[in-house]
Amino acid sequence: MNQVALITGGSRGIGLGIAKKLAKEGFDLAINGVREEALAAESLQKLRSFGVRVEYLQGNIASSKDRASIVNGLREKFGRIDVLVNNAGVAPRTRCDVLEISEEDYDILMEINQKGTFFLTQEIAKWMAELKQANPESDLSIVNITSVSAEIASVMRGAYCMSKAALSMMSTVFAIKMAEFGVPVYEIRPGVIETDMIEAVRETYHKNVKSGMTLEPRMGQPEDIGKVVAALVRGDLPYSTGQIISVDGGMNIKRM
Repeated sequence: MNQVALITGGSRGIGLGIAKKLAKEGFDLAINGVREEALAAESLQKLRSFGVRVEYLQGNIASSKDRASIVNGLREKFGRIDVLVNNAGVAPRTRCDVLEISEEDYDILMEINQKGTFFLTQEIAKWMAELKQANPESDLSIVNITSVSAEIASVMRGAYCMSKAALSMMSTVFAIKMAEFGVPVYEIRPGVIETDMIEAVRETYHKNVKSGMTLEPRMGQPEDIGKVVAALVRGDLPYSTGQIISVDGGMNIKRM
């Protein structure tokens, strides 16, 4: 029986890159997204072409009702969970100075990027604790996709940075708690990854990369994140729960 991975925001961008890699690894997939399933059909079909089972669980993780629907759907369709990849997140609707951020924009970022992720993880973590107690030999894990913005501050994206910093601390807290059950928790901090999320500033990022923003002279790809997630859930980094892995082309290395 294949292991099962739930990937939030898994039908596009970084999430799809992760899903493709885990499908190649033989994981059955529960893909969560806010779009109607018909709009994600192309991505889902691509994932199914790897010969694994793929189910779509529509829902906005910021909604308690939708979170319950996602977890219930996972229980009904698979009856198990081996890997949770918290990838869903949104960028600021408007890039503006920290002195100009509206309360509405702040709330949207926090509700999706942090609050929704926290309470979904809480429900899955309780379930994982039960599964681990029933079968101590099972390999379960949680991977949180945050951002270099959890550490690198931007005045023009203040609320986004704060949401990712909060998510980073969430990873640490869950790593401590889930160690009681033998479930490792990891954090991956992507740098500038080429997805539709950066469409509005794509050219700026290309120029910044060319001028030395990253040590590796390219933008990251969703598949880069997928490979790291696969290594973690395979157990290729044992005895490493709670670790932060930066996948940013060397962007965060201090230089003179």
